Amino acid sequence: MKIGQADERGLLEGMVDIQRDEITGILEDVDEEEARLRLVPSLTTPLALVKHATFVEKVWFHARVAGVPRKEIGLPDTVEESFLLYPEDTVESVRAAHRAACERSREVAAGHELDEQFDWHGNRVSLRFVYVHMIQELARHAGHGDILVEQIRAARVG
Repeated sequence: MKIGQADERGLLEGMVDIQRDEITGILEDVDEEEARLRLVPSLTTPLALVKHATFVEKVWFHARVAGVPRKEIGLPDTVEESFLLYPEDTVESVRAAHRAACERSREVAAGHELDEQFDWHGNRVSLRFVYVHMIQELARHAGHGDILVEQIRAARVG
């Protein structure tokens, strides 16, 4: 079924998956050195964006929806820490971790209804909210990645 003809759940899942693909695509045309280039003052690099997107998947689906404590998942305490890169972080390892996190997120979400409620800092939000939030979050970061990779490609020529 085409995404434009899907029911609400199919539409939400399809749109999240489109953005997940955009995130993994950030690393398609960069080498290890380029993936770590800091072109802005923050820790935002192509590799760090994909690593952060993995963190976001785990926070929202693995911890919040599945109810697994953050410490059990190995999540850092702060958002900023999710952008930190270590020597063992490679283009392939970060992409593989992101794909695995997305697959687990799909499995978790499949066991819940759109109207089911989850805690979010003392408030209740639905799985529908989680999907919409993820579409927004991933689209924003995919755009950041597009700009960074465009700058990297331009530097190759110049």
